[in-house]
Amino acid sequence: VLSRPRVPLSRVPPLRGRLRAAGQLEEFLREHQPDAFSRRYAHCFPPAQHYLHTGGRATERLYNFMDAQFFGQISLGKPEQNFTVVFDTGSSDLWVPSSYCVSQACAMHHKFKAFESSTYAHDGRVFGIHYGSGHLLGVMAKEQLKVGSVRVQNQVFGEAVYEPGFSFVLAHFDGVLGLGFPQLAEELGSPVFDSMIAQGLLEEPVFSFYLKNGDSSLGGELLFGGVDETRFVSPIIWAPVTQKGYWQIRLDGVKVQGALSFCYRSNHGCQAVVDTGTSLIGGPAKDIMLLQQFLGATPTAYLLDCARIRSLPVVSFMINGVEFSLTGEQYVRREMLNNKEICFSGFQSIDLPSPAGAVWILGDVFLSQFYSIYDRGHNRVGLAHLAEAPKVIV
Repeated sequence: VLSRPRVPLSRVPPLRGRLRAAGQLEEFLREHQPDAFSRRYAHCFPPAQHYLHTGGRATERLYNFMDAQFFGQISLGKPEQNFTVVFDTGSSDLWVPSSYCVSQACAMHHKFKAFESSTYAHDGRVFGIHYGSGHLLGVMAKEQLKVGSVRVQNQVFGEAVYEPGFSFVLAHFDGVLGLGFPQLAEELGSPVFDSMIAQGLLEEPVFSFYLKNGDSSLGGELLFGGVDETRFVSPIIWAPVTQKGYWQIRLDGVKVQGALSFCYRSNHGCQAVVDTGTSLIGGPAKDIMLLQQFLGATPTAYLLDCARIRSLPVVSFMINGVEFSLTGEQYVRREMLNNKEICFSGFQSIDLPSPAGAVWILGDVFLSQFYSIYDRGHNRVGLAHLAEAPKVIV
């Protein structure tokens, strides 16, 4: 039966804020910051720069989950075993901790117990994903997967037996469900969304994200098989995928307070990766440095004066000739530290040269302001303005 399964998403404070509150953020950034984005995205681009040499296709894609905020629930096995996962358009693998995991991180999370499931099929192949302080290592298996209201049969997934780094210890999620293209997968076998399409479970080969902005713990919804027309207003602006792997599109330019500031100098514009597994907006280091100066952010932590947020400039991203604009209220992140509110910029430096131009990362700071649609039937990304919140009549 064709369906449109819905997965409610919950929202939690990012790990960055918890590390800052524990006085551990500076140490973490010192150890992990310099080329974190490079490692996450490196294998999509030719190894022209020394810092993109990562020794093969397995690159670090997990660093940015330090900031991930949006999670949902899946089930594996029969009887069902529940896990909280990041639904990540910036990777293509599904993995959860194994009951055989020896890491401290696994002790803090739900672990998959293969011996309790009657539908489990052992695979035996090993997979590894680079992480800053080591490898995430695991073995592959096949299992019945439940996502929303649909059941995917014989889904390949990874059982993580070793998870390095204390960022996993503190993480709110158990694992990751990747929604990128098959070209991005480390595990051999079909990614979850491809399995759904192949098994004829969906009305259309499309999924869409509604990520709520604001501070409520209700984080929004992921809909497989179509779009929820009550969540957005027409028109949908479509941009073709320029390179299959990530959901990568062309970015025509970036405007600050209405003036073209970045990305417009070449005929090709820039490239943008639409990435639900990253919370901030990333851009080339020299552009982001200028932007932070323009916003009045401090040089390293990018802190801002909370009292000035309303006077900050509008930053707009031009996609297929249409401006998608963010106000200071929308791109500034707020956190509480010792009962005091601190504000910091939602923009972060990356440096990823590619043949098609500089690369920007449109993470949740951007995606929580728009309805985003990922269409594998036509290999395109759609963006639309959110519908007004329904008025509650008391």
